Amino acid sequence: MGVYANTVSFAQYRIQGALPQEDRFQWLSAALAGRQFHSIEESAEEQSEGWTCTDTPDDPLFEAPQRFWRDRYLFFSYRRDQRRIPGALLKSHVGRAEGEYLAKRPELKRPPKREREEIAERVKLQLLARSLPAPSTIDLVWQMDQGVLTLFSSSAKAMERFEELFSKSFENLRPQLIYPYSRALALLDETAREQLVLQNQAGSEAALEEIQANRWLGEEFLLWLLHAGLEGEGFRVAAAGHFENGTPFSAWIDDRIQLQGGGEGGPQKVAVSGIQDRYLEARSALKSGKAISSAAIHMEKDELQWRFVLNAELFTFSSFKCPPVKVEREGVEELTERESAFYERLYLLEAGLQMFDSLLLQFLAQRLGASWAARLQEISAWLEGEQA
Repeated sequence: MGVYANTVSFAQYRIQGALPQEDRFQWLSAALAGRQFHSIEESAEEQSEGWTCTDTPDDPLFEAPQRFWRDRYLFFSYRRDQRRIPGALLKSHVGRAEGEYLAKRPELKRPPKREREEIAERVKLQLLARSLPAPSTIDLVWQMDQGVLTLFSSSAKAMERFEELFSKSFENLRPQLIYPYSRALALLDETAREQLVLQNQAGSEAALEEIQANRWLGEEFLLWLLHAGLEGEGFRVAAAGHFENGTPFSAWIDDRIQLQGGGEGGPQKVAVSGIQDRYLEARSALKSGKAISSAAIHMEKDELQWRFVLNAELFTFSSFKCPPVKVEREGVEELTERESAFYERLYLLEAGLQMFDSLLLQFLAQRLGASWAARLQEISAWLEGEQA
């Protein structure tokens, strides 16, 4: 899945560090070309990784702006090709090679350790040379004016590999995951930001500590949204973006909820799926002390619908489905068609994130205000099955 897909998974980063003010294209082109992807199809190398062009993944040349720059968006891809040999196949061929070795040396019952290692390495190289590498690409879009980069993957391994390669490519820049606490800080005004800082349970500004110490933020946000959706609470656009401030929309949690919490035998998980009516299983888990670790969020504006699964701890987005993109194809060149799809998909993605940020702002307004105690009582009464 990538930038052109209708359903995507992604994580967002804030790029920290100073960008050059002049010759930005030359700087970007050199940085990307310095770590560009190199094919290993004609070699026996096990893996290769680097940057490539999103529209031409087999031709990673960053020589012209139109290959990776559209308006305010930079777009390119992380590519990683790897040859994989099934363990059973490798074991079979190594055993066969060891048998041939012993046939020439009847005085031995098994090859010495050094010879076994050499045989295994030689056989592995032979098999690698005979296999084709499996390609894997992950698209990314970088809005340099806002300092925000969207990586179209929510895989922990993919995120780690991207972060490492990005830091090597752009020495003075560092990608920082936008996690719940940092996303909230960026959305709030100065007064509300001060209130959130008072709720910060981390002992330092280290990202990992802020993520782990402030799990409450994502967990309570999902609990609030679950209750608010059931109560038919109205939502309005409050964050900056494509929709006008105050535009109404609907949002709710419905057919997929995962809860997690401590138990006598250690951390326990509960998954609730399917169309819900009274959320009896989820309510039971919440009453026992578990918290919502991820949930499917639905949003609707007019006849347009968005759906995604939110990770409460990291605020990564999985299976983010936007309204379908309709591009006029008759008499349109392929490149123009791709550009149209590119802009339309990003527009819909940004619109969905604008509504998500508006939900987060509405939650924070209550969470950091004087009305939160009363809201908690309403939620507690709902969990117990009583009328609030």
